[in-house]
Amino acid sequence: MRALIQRVTRAHVTVDGHTIGAIEQGLLILVCAMKGDMPAQSAQLAAKVSKLRIFKDGAGKMNLSLKDIGGSALIVSQFTLAADTSRGNRPGFSMAAPPDDGRALYQQFIADMQALDITVATGEFGADMAVDLVNDGPVTLWLDV
Repeated sequence: MRALIQRVTRAHVTVDGHTIGAIEQGLLILVCAMKGDMPAQSAQLAAKVSKLRIFKDGAGKMNLSLKDIGGSALIVSQFTLAADTSRGNRPGFSMAAPPDDGRALYQQFIADMQALDITVATGEFGADMAVDLVNDGPVTLWLDV
């Protein structure tokens, strides 16, 4: 699985002008299931994300995790993270998991994060979404598991 993680002070996602998920301090997680991914990758990604020490401690150093600060996660599916831009000018998405597999792994990742006692808000799989965020730092990380 692949994820783009952004440390945020707030974020929300809307569909058809209606907010469907919102968080305050925490992580916006754009997630993509790749071809061949299994539930084990989802659990591994959730464990990694929950423990990443990217929040500031009392000394201002990135030393605290999402769990340490009691932050939330806004999880949004984004198949375009699988883009192959190595040829031409039009990205290819053949490395993304098929939609049914992608949906199942997206839902599994949400469940895996919740099982780690992370408060989760979500987007809507396959919907045309608008994501609004305030990137804190900015801190943005790319993860592949």
